[in-house]
Amino acid sequence: MPLPDARKVAFAVLTSIVFFGTIYSVSNDTYLDTSNAFITALPHHLHTTHYFASKKNPLNVYFTKKLWAWISVTFLAHYATSPPAIRSKVRLVQYGIATAIWLAFTSWFFGPPVFDRLTASTGGECVLHLPSGAVVSVPTQYCYTKSTISVSDTALFPASLVLPDGDWSGVPRLRKGHDVSGHIFLLILSTLFLVNQLRLSFNVAWPRSHRWAVVLGGAVTCAALLATYTTSVYFHTPFEKFTGYILGVLAYAITQLPEYLAPR
Repeated sequence: MPLPDARKVAFAVLTSIVFFGTIYSVSNDTYLDTSNAFITALPHHLHTTHYFASKKNPLNVYFTKKLWAWISVTFLAHYATSPPAIRSKVRLVQYGIATAIWLAFTSWFFGPPVFDRLTASTGGECVLHLPSGAVVSVPTQYCYTKSTISVSDTALFPASLVLPDGDWSGVPRLRKGHDVSGHIFLLILSTLFLVNQLRLSFNVAWPRSHRWAVVLGGAVTCAALLATYTTSVYFHTPFEKFTGYILGVLAYAITQLPEYLAPR
């Protein structure tokens, strides 16, 4: 009996995690509206009772926020140790496309990244959170450039506002618009991309070094599935997770074009 296509299995598992995790988050009021400028800077309302509700949990700090580094190391290890039969140039092109999409959406796209443009175009404001809890709007350019604002930049603050004492500074963030779940987007793209690479090893003999690369790939995939679950349950509104999911699937589909366009 032939094994099921790993790509279809991964897609089904990810879809189920996002769908049921989102339903759970609504039914049990576990998610945090990250677009709300007045609460997003505060600890999650469940951070004392739910381990993964804290943004400081190790999975979020050391894995999810550095996800593309993990994917890159895993892919390069897998590719470098692959038998010649599956070490194709198409795979490198796919990785290059996926990396370009990641950069365009999260870091730079002929200026501000796509996610920042989407948030700003849907009514987002560039806001700075002060230690007092006050939220101050500043020009959007400060968010696009991720500039640090200090108490010495008095022209940016209302005259009636009591500024913090000492040498305080902070980095403003775009809030109030539609904040596409970047974590869901990247987790979907990364997991589907990695599973697509790992599946190539299922029908070939493995050199010893390649076995360790496959084990690493399996571990990273499992961690990504767990991170998808925790994000689905604890962060972003349902619609923000839905748009992150759709964009992640579309981004993965783009990485598949070289495989389908390559000469047979």
